[in-house]
Amino acid sequence: MGAGMRVFVTGATGFLGGAFARALARQGAEIHALFRKASDRGSLEDVRIAWHECDITDAKGLSGLFDGAQWIIHAAGLLGRPGLPESVLHSVNADGTANVMAAAFATGAKPRVLHVSSPGILGPTGPEPATEKAPLAPTNAYERSKAAAETIALTFAAKGLPMVVARPGFIYGPGDRQVLRLFRAIRDGRFFYIDAGRHLCQPTFVADAIDGMLACLRRGSNGGVYNIAGPRPVTFRELVKTIADALGVRPPRWSLPRPLATLAATGLEAFGYAISRPPPLARSSVDFFSDDRVVSWQKAYREIGYDPAYDLAAGVTATVTWYREHGWL
Repeated sequence: MGAGMRVFVTGATGFLGGAFARALARQGAEIHALFRKASDRGSLEDVRIAWHECDITDAKGLSGLFDGAQWIIHAAGLLGRPGLPESVLHSVNADGTANVMAAAFATGAKPRVLHVSSPGILGPTGPEPATEKAPLAPTNAYERSKAAAETIALTFAAKGLPMVVARPGFIYGPGDRQVLRLFRAIRDGRFFYIDAGRHLCQPTFVADAIDGMLACLRRGSNGGVYNIAGPRPVTFRELVKTIADALGVRPPRWSLPRPLATLAATGLEAFGYAISRPPPLARSSVDFFSDDRVVSWQKAYREIGYDPAYDLAAGVTATVTWYREHGWL
């Protein structure tokens, strides 16, 4: 990437979009980014960014906005949470993607576009890593909205938009507030295993995720789909023990079977809804810790040279260090 290359980032005020902005700014890119009035841009105060006030759900506002961009990174999206209507998720994740792709397609010199998808659209994979050829099998509202978004993005690729899809999974690392809740629960002794922590996940350190997705942009095939994931599947028990060791605390001793955890989460969600507070345990969290979700990144290795550098212990240690330095732990 040449110095001064214009890159437009949607979702820059979020964890992943912000990581993109930082990485590209270090490489000399001219960063442009969307923001909404309610967005907190404080974490990027030290990064030179040309900000444009617009929402991806505003198709008219996006018109002409990408003119002159060589790259567009579409990282904006809405995560699912208890009580959030599926229509809202679809509006942001699917319709918003359609708006971004249409605006990119309408530019004179079509930019290269990265669509940030999710391996969650494959649903639970079982213990064998799923490849990019696995059928889409979303199991919840968020996954359905992301599956629709990826399908929309690929239709624009078929029309001639230079576009590549990356599916980064279970990203953690400095600056992330979602997985931070897991670190805090383990630190405070509030975490318990589900099904003895035997299910598989595939944590991906944020630096590896960004490197892999930028490799998709540089070398991925037009219309190509690439899994970008951590080096190996691990059980939740191994993940939690690794975090506990980095924190210097005892790992959890208690475990609940999935049916009992689901029952408890259902009651806590109802109570949280009644008092307008997020529940301490949601059914989506139970599902997350109760399924095997692992993917193969060998296609990305063969075609674009993706090779994650951070093993679990190194990534977790770096994350704990950053959290403590910034007063988050």
